[in-house]
Amino acid sequence: MSGNIRLRGKFYHYDFMIDGKRYKGSTRTVDKKLAEHIADTIKADILRKKHDLPTNISYNFIDAYNSYIENKGLKIRERTASKHFLPVFQNMTLGKITFDTVENYQLKRKLEITSLEKNAGKREAEINFRSVNYEISILRNFFNFCIKKGYIDKNPCSGIKKLNELSRLKTLSDADIEKLINGATNKLTRDLITFLIYTGCRKGEALNLKWDDVDLKNDVMAIKATKTKYDRYIPISKPLKELLGGIEKHQDCLYVFNRNGAKLTDFKHSFHTACRKAGLKDLRIHDLRHVFASKMVMSDTSLYKTGILLGHRTPNMTQRYAHLKPTELKKDIEKAFGKKNEEELKKEEYDRALEIIKKYEKTLENNTLDVIS
Repeated sequence: MSGNIRLRGKFYHYDFMIDGKRYKGSTRTVDKKLAEHIADTIKADILRKKHDLPTNISYNFIDAYNSYIENKGLKIRERTASKHFLPVFQNMTLGKITFDTVENYQLKRKLEITSLEKNAGKREAEINFRSVNYEISILRNFFNFCIKKGYIDKNPCSGIKKLNELSRLKTLSDADIEKLINGATNKLTRDLITFLIYTGCRKGEALNLKWDDVDLKNDVMAIKATKTKYDRYIPISKPLKELLGGIEKHQDCLYVFNRNGAKLTDFKHSFHTACRKAGLKDLRIHDLRHVFASKMVMSDTSLYKTGILLGHRTPNMTQRYAHLKPTELKKDIEKAFGKKNEEELKKEEYDRALEIIKKYEKTLENNTLDVIS
């Protein structure tokens, strides 16, 4: 069929004749092998309809997945995760992959994680299956892509329940924060680490921050192009202002964090170097966001306000930090069920007396004004 497809513009197009009638159109793919397969199935489908035979178009998983990669562009983490499911699905046709197929794959991976040496003797609730959930998430997105392309009608991942995930809430003491910052081998990494701790921004938000979005006069900065697709505004505190004021601006670079005028795309390597020098293990850049949130909550900032600063779209996302406020929660319980102590009663009595005095003074003032007038 290769003679019946041509690259026109961005996509390959099919063009063939059946019984004197011409059929042509776009395969909506840049992958030649997949385009040939699509053209073949379209032709076969037309012939089946012509002879009143049931149609049965089914695309190969690997061809469709390669098209998905070219269309979307996978991150390194996604490519690594796909190494687990590709050997299982790559030789299958999309039409043969059902809910049971995906569920069986999930079970297989669950057993693999459970059998790891680090999970020996642990109950299921104590094991983190985050990586398996991530793999299913990639597959779900891929099958949604296939639905849009018309390759399949239903997503076989629909209804697949998430496995247990352990919450990762790493936080650091003030001493560890100081060690981490001092462990940075250059000013740029040191500034980025400090910025993330002061603001709770995501790595991408920090790297995409432009000087036009920083208002040092009014002490506020706009965080744009966020994960939630909503802009948010963060007040610039005194230490943050000092940090930003100490960053050199490059005339030809719009971005706050840059290397010699070129936009910085990542600083993972230099961050890991800082962690190693500080003696901090299993620390990720994203954990600095949790450090910020933990500091805010433990300094009696409400979960609601903390969520606003973090850019959370729902209160549930901030609820994970509730355990850091046991004292405040204890006070709320005592307020509801406990008896008031003598000091609290005295304070209430004093406040009531003060309120009466203020009302009395206001009455006197009004009477004096009446006499004068």
